[in-house]
Order: sequence, then structure tokens, then C-alpha cells
Amino acid sequence: MDTTDTATTNHSTDDSSTLPGLTVRPPTTQDGAAMWRLARDSGSLDLNSSYAYLLLADHFAATCRLAFLPDGSAGAEGEPVGFVSAYRLPADPATLFVWQVAVDPRTRGRRVAGRLLDAVVDATAEGDGPAVTRLHTTVTTDNASSRRVFARWAAERGATLRETTGYEAAHFPDGHEAEPLLVIEGIRPPR
Repeated sequence: MDTTDTATTNHSTDDSSTLPGLTVRPPTTQDGAAMWRLARDSGSLDLNSSYAYLLLADHFAATCRLAFLPDGSAGAEGEPVGFVSAYRLPADPATLFVWQVAVDPRTRGRRVAGRLLDAVVDATAEGDGPAVTRLHTTVTTDNASSRRVFARWAAERGATLRETTGYEAAHFPDGHEAEPLLVIEGIRPPR
């Protein structure tokens, strides 16, 4: 997301190989800085202010997740290697809007993005409100890797994916590309 408050996703790839020891948890206020650094270092996300990531980690922890890999030098929990920021649509709490997904370049192609999406969607079945059955996100047409991540995730969850109009280029005052809306419906529990 950029300073105009539009949604973006990362440009990582995500395949069937996984990372041993990867842990995923809701962020805390102390994690806002790590989320900001992951977005900055992704090289592809619209970078928001550090304050925006702090608010996401604090106010939206129930619908955001942070992934860690064990690393003796980074403390007991390990090194942050990815995050997803999302929120329930106020008018439709069964729909989760995924704002950003960032994955450390060193761990791309290892299903970190999919695990983050799984963790946040699956947690909604246990929390307040309805379980998430739909996911919305916006992705530019040239972002093939993010589109593959969402297509693969939808297939893994037995859901359908369709594209519709999201935010047109004219909505943005700064020359930003259009952000078509991807709609994933019929999300099933993991296999």
C-alpha cells in the first residue's frame, strides 16, 4: 500500500518446498518496525510510514501474521521473514481484505506467503465473528508472481478465484497503476 491507502501484495513466488522451523504468529506492537523493514526490503511493495505498520501490528493483530525462522543470533524466536497485513471488511466480516504480503527475498519460493495466508484465515474460525469464506486483494496486472501465489493458495483451499474491477489508475493521484480486485470465494479448511 502506498501513501494513498491502496492495496498491494508482494512479488514473491511460493512453491511446494517449505522451510523447516518456520513459525507464524500474530504481530505485537514491537513487531511494527520489522514489518516496515520487510516491506521496505521487498523491493516491490508500496512502502507506508513506519507508523502505519505499527498500527497494523497493534490494532489489526487478529488479522495480520508475522513469520519467523530460527536464528541463534536473532534471539529465541528467530528472524522475521514475512508478514501479511489484512482486515475484515466492515460491511462483510466474512471477507478478509489482504493489504500486503511481504516475504524476505532469501525465503521466497518456500511457501511462506501461503503459510501466512493459511494462518490468518484459519485463525478467524476460532475468533470473534464469522469464519472467513472470501478473500479480496488487489494486484496489478504485471505482478505475475503475486497472482500465482493467490491462484495456488485458492486451489489449495478448494476455492475459486476471479478478477474484477478494483481501483482504476484514475483513482490514484500519483500515477499508480490500476489495481484489479482478485476475489477468492468458497475457502475451505486446509486439507
